[in-house]
Amino acid sequence: MKKLAFGMAIVVSTAALAMAETASERLASSAAVFQEVMNTPDKGIPEDLLAKAQCVIIIPGMKKGAFVVGGEYGRGFAECRHGDGTGWGAPAALRVEGGSFGFQIGGSDTDVFMLVMNQRGMDRLLGDKFTLGADASVAAGPVGRTANANTDARMTAEILAWSRAKGLFAGISLSGATLRPDMDVNAELYGHKIDNRAVLAGGVQPPAAAQELRTELDRYSMRR
Repeated sequence: MKKLAFGMAIVVSTAALAMAETASERLASSAAVFQEVMNTPDKGIPEDLLAKAQCVIIIPGMKKGAFVVGGEYGRGFAECRHGDGTGWGAPAALRVEGGSFGFQIGGSDTDVFMLVMNQRGMDRLLGDKFTLGADASVAAGPVGRTANANTDARMTAEILAWSRAKGLFAGISLSGATLRPDMDVNAELYGHKIDNRAVLAGGVQPPAAAQELRTELDRYSMRR
């Protein structure tokens, strides 16, 4: 009983810490972890895939519950391209829950990155909730400067995913993870309730706090 109570306290504490971080702080964290990964091009996300991606999802500091199997929980943002394919729009807040993160997540925070590669994947992102591997196909993304090898499965996947924990960066399947809009964070960012479809459709002015993340995405994902 004491162990259960202790485990519950850790989970509550983890959730409280996630809630305590402001939307602006989480955007800054998203920009920082993306820059760190991309500053090591031989170990980062291939830039040719970034150039092809419709949207990017970054979940900095994904947490794992201490006593609940599959109790992973994270909050982050999706960014999609403007309608003309150049530049990035306003960030839409997301919650990610559950999923198979494998050995990397351990007991530590894990940064999670996803690329939405086609319109089908983007349509899922615009909905209220979807599960990777069930509602949208997902595959572990390749690591390195370019994505030349073993691309057959990845070329058909709607979403590619990676994670970084304790310095280890690798592709992961994320099968079973559920993504949903984070309406509370959207309200904090934009001053009123707004759903992710409206944000990602391109009609919303990006907040100043998103500029650093958008700049980093532009740096590594320009279409030629």
